[in-house]
Amino acid sequence: MAISLNLFKNTILTIILLLISSPTIRSDTVHDMLLEYGLPQGLLPNSVESYSLSEDGSFEVNLSSTCYVQFPSNLVYYEKTIKGKLSYGAISDLSGIQVKKLFIWVSVTGIVVHSDKDEIEFQVGFISQNLPESDFESIPSCKSSVSCRGAAGILSNTGLLSSS
Repeated sequence: MAISLNLFKNTILTIILLLISSPTIRSDTVHDMLLEYGLPQGLLPNSVESYSLSEDGSFEVNLSSTCYVQFPSNLVYYEKTIKGKLSYGAISDLSGIQVKKLFIWVSVTGIVVHSDKDEIEFQVGFISQNLPESDFESIPSCKSSVSCRGAAGILSNTGLLSSS
């Protein structure tokens, strides 16, 4: 009886040590992980194939392919691999996400949630823009390309330009 009790204690101790020393922390999905860190789940698209998160907060997210997402105020491009450093309510050293501003694509380098204002600050180098947190509550769908409507497309949709 004493031998089986010691075996049981040693087994439990081994399991606990393995869990504590595990180099990667895993939630069920990357979107669950974002919520656990005080970030909205809609920061990443629905095409995530895998992700890893180290104890120091470094992470890597792998998408099935590059993609575009149209948010209410911005068009965003996601590379196939997204990397950064995660802390509660923030992502720093971010790479793999770009946003279109006017006619150029700029890299998003950091994200900070301002819960008191219900806003998310997106950092592009030393410049930042705050957007409503509600824009990122739901997980967006990826699109493989961008529809470039231009002026002619907008005018034809309004009926001001006919194709005949």
